[in-house]
Amino acid sequence: MLPSSCQFKKVEAEGLDIVIYLKDIAKFYDEDQLIRRIAGTLRKKVLIRSDSSSLLDVVEAKKIIEGAIPEEAGVAAINFNPLFAEVNIEALKPGLVIGKGGMTLKEIIQKTGWAPQVLRTPTIASSTINGIRKSELKEAATRKKFLLALGKRICAESPKSDWVKVTALGGFREVGRSCTLLQTPNSKILVDCGINPETSEPQKAYPYLNAMNLSPSQLDAVIITHAHLDHCGFVPYLFAYGFEGPVFCTPPTRDLMILLQMDYLDVINKNSTAQAPYGVKDIQKQLAHTIPIDYGEVMDVTPEVKLTYYNAGHILGSAMAHLHIGQGLHNMVFSGDIKYGFTKLFDQANTIFPRVETMFLESTYGGKNDITPNRFETDKRLVDEITATIQNKGKALIPVFSVGRSQEIMLVLEEKFAKNPDLNFQVYIDGMVLEASAIHTAYPQYLRHTVQRRILSNDSPFESEIFEVVKNDRKTIVESADPCVVLAPSGMMSGGPVLEFLKLMAEGEKNKLLFVGYQSALSLGRKIQRGTKEIPLSDGSEKTHTLKMNMQVATVEGFSGHSDRHQLTSYVRNMRPTPERIFTLHGDENKTEDLARSINRFMRIETRAPMNLDAIRLK
Repeated sequence: MLPSSCQFKKVEAEGLDIVIYLKDIAKFYDEDQLIRRIAGTLRKKVLIRSDSSSLLDVVEAKKIIEGAIPEEAGVAAINFNPLFAEVNIEALKPGLVIGKGGMTLKEIIQKTGWAPQVLRTPTIASSTINGIRKSELKEAATRKKFLLALGKRICAESPKSDWVKVTALGGFREVGRSCTLLQTPNSKILVDCGINPETSEPQKAYPYLNAMNLSPSQLDAVIITHAHLDHCGFVPYLFAYGFEGPVFCTPPTRDLMILLQMDYLDVINKNSTAQAPYGVKDIQKQLAHTIPIDYGEVMDVTPEVKLTYYNAGHILGSAMAHLHIGQGLHNMVFSGDIKYGFTKLFDQANTIFPRVETMFLESTYGGKNDITPNRFETDKRLVDEITATIQNKGKALIPVFSVGRSQEIMLVLEEKFAKNPDLNFQVYIDGMVLEASAIHTAYPQYLRHTVQRRILSNDSPFESEIFEVVKNDRKTIVESADPCVVLAPSGMMSGGPVLEFLKLMAEGEKNKLLFVGYQSALSLGRKIQRGTKEIPLSDGSEKTHTLKMNMQVATVEGFSGHSDRHQLTSYVRNMRPTPERIFTLHGDENKTEDLARSINRFMRIETRAPMNLDAIRLK
């Protein structure tokens, strides 16, 4: 299909892509539709690269690139990756780098031979994104070797499978350590591999991987739905014990996953009573083996299994995983965590799929009494609670999850208070909240249109003057006479900066502790919600002291990134096509069972709430 003038050199299966190397790449782009015809024929994503002998010298190439891109694009860095014949261009305004109809990119590749990869610079500096991009360049040789090996495996012929089975390894009739093994005669795939961060007991904290009857080295792939630790926190352990395959996730999930795993490792290593299940090198190896996939892309996970991600509306990059097995043998959806309701950050969860026989549905708020107020009432309640505290010269402490709820609360506060001169106070953000917010600004296309537009217009709500980052001066903030609001992780008060603020603020009767997210049964947050007035806390040594809870405690329902009972049942009613069976998981035992029974009554389809270690044949 290639004109001889292109001087074809070789073709490689590089991971999920087919890469064609040419001696004269400029000739290839003389015909606009050629790449579409090749991709359509191969039914694969096709990349065109220059043979290494045709690449322009890096210094000369950089001058041409700088001359081609308008200054207002805000180019932050230009880095060359010779092993992939690519040049990474980081810019605040990627659209100006791409040019109208991709003309600027075409000019760069024709004049230099280097294939440009355009990356968005976050509007807030992000050490995580910076570290990931540097690591990709540093580990290019390792990644190239991995992708070529993966490409050979995926392109190989696979014998026809005649059965499909799943095994529940964690997260069934419980919240935490989500993990499901999907098997056919020819494929072995893990969907999520998380931890329960509320306990350090291995029997309760980690998935039942020994029940796989497989070693990690025998797994073909891992599919991650989103970056919360109860879904991804145990993936590096697989690499520590022999796994060499790919980890699939969306691009934002990759970045947030690295952020949260590194923080988890840091926290657990500081706790002398617990031993980390993996190390930094295992996280780095995971990164080299991670393959990011955008929503809607159809990708081969194994020769017989295709994966498509759909928006789940839960946190940045969260996805429902649709798996197509064989030539129509079976189709299933793993919901991960979903939000089928309004949030300021994201569009609600997708309901339209090509085919679905089996659905695995989260049930965090699946109980019959799990009905949350509408968002107008929720926002008003939060504003009223904070306003009353500020007017009483007190301070409001809000435990938040660094990813998701913290950004949602920031949007509410920015909208309600930033332009109100009558309430002059500061909102302090602590821990990883700033870093997580920075990652949000690197992926505005994953956010609700209103937020996306503001970020692209250099008016990011996460950078409002109302917010101030805590810089190790927590005591000064608390002892100040000025009222304020503090957003601090962890969301369930299992550790992190929120405990430092709690120690300093708990005895102040004018202060208020505001819960805005889910509190698990074992968490300190749940105990305080239930009225505990004396909290045993460690002082950093082996000794503990009792903290008296004089501060007010309130809970504002409705900010959760999970769907409530009404939203879950509405989601199932609106799902197209209607699945033949639904399995409920990721919820307390009574909630998973209750939701399954309810769906069975109104949908008249097979439903069940499996237990951990159940094995279910689907086909």
